[in-house]
Amino acid sequence: MDGMDTPHSFPLADVLSVTTPRLLSRRHVDGLYSILNYMTGQHLYTHQLGTAADAAAPALIAQHPFLADLQPSASMDAADLMAWLVNAEREHGENITVAPLTDWQRRDPIEDACDAVGAEKVFVVPARDTWRP
Repeated sequence: MDGMDTPHSFPLADVLSVTTPRLLSRRHVDGLYSILNYMTGQHLYTHQLGTAADAAAPALIAQHPFLADLQPSASMDAADLMAWLVNAEREHGENITVAPLTDWQRRDPIEDACDAVGAEKVFVVPARDTWRP
C-alpha cells in the first residue's frame, strides 16, 4: 500500500467527523476525504464516503476507545459545537495517530454507483483526452 500501512497523525476534528454524526473538520469535506482515503487506501468518490465512514468509525474507536464517549450534543449550535471541539482537543490533543483499515475491500467507484442506483442511471463520460466529437 506504498507506505500507507503505517499509522499517520490526523487532526482530532477530522477523526470526529467520522466517529460522530457532525462534520467537524476545519478542512470541511477535504478532511473527511483525507482520513478516509488514507484508512481505505483508495481514492474514494463522494458516494463512497458513507460506506467508508461506516467501516472506519468502529476501527477508530477500537484504536482510541475514548472516542466512543466523545459525542457532541445534537442540540449544539455552531458556536457551542466549536467550543466543544476546542475543549476536546485540549483534553485529547489536536492530533491523534490513525492506522489504516486492514479489512477494507477496494471497490470500483462506478460499480458502487451502479449497485446503489442501478446501472441504467449511471452515465460514464470519457475523459477529455480520449473523447472525440
